[in-house]
Amino acid sequence: MLMRTDPFREFDRFTQQAFGTRYRPSAMPMDAYRQGDQFVVNFDLPGVDPSSIDLTVEKNVLSVSAERRWEATEDLQIVASERPQGTFSRQLFLGEGLDAEHVEASYENGVLSVTIPVAEQAKPRKVEISSGAEARTIEATATES
Repeated sequence: MLMRTDPFREFDRFTQQAFGTRYRPSAMPMDAYRQGDQFVVNFDLPGVDPSSIDLTVEKNVLSVSAERRWEATEDLQIVASERPQGTFSRQLFLGEGLDAEHVEASYENGVLSVTIPVAEQAKPRKVEISSGAEARTIEATATES
């Protein structure tokens, strides 16, 4: 149901994760899974101010961006600075079987959780089959083409 159609985007994401810098942050890691009649996507965004998170759905593209900033003051002597700073972003292509109109999101303990319901037309449903005088019901599932 979650689709990734651009192999170069995956290569770019891998390269950015491997070679991201403090000022050019790597991609935000995520987990995605189906739970009943919904998909859940969890994005790791530790240390991000919730007000900097932007989540949009346009057509079937879900876009997430967030910003983490830390400004050192003049009286600090920095010994190590490894935590990426700047703007993080990620896009997911949503399959036709998902209901992009009813996306919900929450941010807790550094994790942005996005819930996307399965569209009604993609849910399994019962179909009645009649044969002569006897009618019976069988289970049918919708498939995405």
